[in-house]
Amino acid sequence: MNQVPVISFRGVTKQFEDGVPVLNDVSFDIERGKFYTLLGPSGCGKTTILRLIAGFMEPTSGEIRMDGKLINDVPANKRQVNTVFQDYALFPHLNVFDNVAFGLRIRKLKKDDIERKVKEALRFVNLEGYEKREIREMSGGQRQRVAIARAIVNEPKLLLLDEPLSALDLKLRTEMQYELRELQRRLGITFIFVTHDQEEALAMSDEIFVLNRGNIEQSGTPTDIYDEPINRFVADFIGESNIVPGRMLEDFRVEFAGKAFECVDGGLRRGEPVEVVLRPEDLQITPAGAGKLSATVDTQLFRGVHYEIICMDDAGNEWMVHSTRKAIVGEVIGLDFDSEAIHVMRFGESEEDFDRRLEAYGELDEEEELDTNSSISQGASTARVQTTDLGAAGAAKEPSRSDSGPMTGPSSAQTGRPGGNS
Repeated sequence: MNQVPVISFRGVTKQFEDGVPVLNDVSFDIERGKFYTLLGPSGCGKTTILRLIAGFMEPTSGEIRMDGKLINDVPANKRQVNTVFQDYALFPHLNVFDNVAFGLRIRKLKKDDIERKVKEALRFVNLEGYEKREIREMSGGQRQRVAIARAIVNEPKLLLLDEPLSALDLKLRTEMQYELRELQRRLGITFIFVTHDQEEALAMSDEIFVLNRGNIEQSGTPTDIYDEPINRFVADFIGESNIVPGRMLEDFRVEFAGKAFECVDGGLRRGEPVEVVLRPEDLQITPAGAGKLSATVDTQLFRGVHYEIICMDDAGNEWMVHSTRKAIVGEVIGLDFDSEAIHVMRFGESEEDFDRRLEAYGELDEEEELDTNSSISQGASTARVQTTDLGAAGAAKEPSRSDSGPMTGPSSAQTGRPGGNS
């Protein structure tokens, strides 16, 4: 039996008074107990989705459901949703305990229940013993934990996080990524995290929705989106990419940079113009003439764990290479890569079109496999019949011992082997 999504969007559009849609006919499902990330540049609509789920605004059209029930008109205080804001929105005049207990007191819970729940929430975020600490005395990371404790103390079905790590320094932000992921696993509730930081999304998420101009460009696991971007926007936005023009020669064979290469993509038309993606970390530097491509080094930057090398191939394409090997500006080098590293994208293909193409190609593969298996079976049957006929013929020609001479075997002409009677 299929589980009802905790949140479901169907054809949701949001427009403001200027008539420009912030969201365009958006549909998706959010399952229980997963860590989701809404990823995209500023103004793409990710925070609007969060506010629609929280009940801070209503959609212009479409349906929003929670556990299968329509919630378009349900006010924010009636939804089992809590939000951690970018600036945390803590009360500066209240201490840690009173900040976390605020929502419970609004609900008029008993004093003993409030104390138990607050202590449990602070234990979850590793702030035991900080109950009486003033907010102004806490670091940025500690304040974020207080905001999360205040959100989870009400036991929501969904926890919404609106870029909560953006104000932290790099080291603390990395630490908090681990803490948030571990907290979600321990709590077992659904997290929906908003960010424009690709590394955060890849590191923390079970599933990612990549948004652009009010549309979901692609959704899937971090691995799927990084390894199989649907279009140029996704490939360029998620990590670093080399994107060059190419032409599909046939299934599993593509042409770019003036040469033909084996690849793992199929289901496209022969001769169709395509875009080819190769990640910088998938390119290996070789001596000149030893790689699949030849390129001249244009610039080089040291990035700490690797060198970032920009080079130009003979066809005029620019390539970015991440390598631990240092290059020399002006040097001619070779670029090598595996066929599995090549990803082919069709121009203007949507996620739905991409899925349909893969399904159709998969069905074609299954039909070809069935035909192949059928041919093999027929061949095996024919071989068995021939073997039976040969056996019968051999039995008919089997030599017998005569009264006057020894037993004689078949001749070399009959066996195909030399030395008939040896």
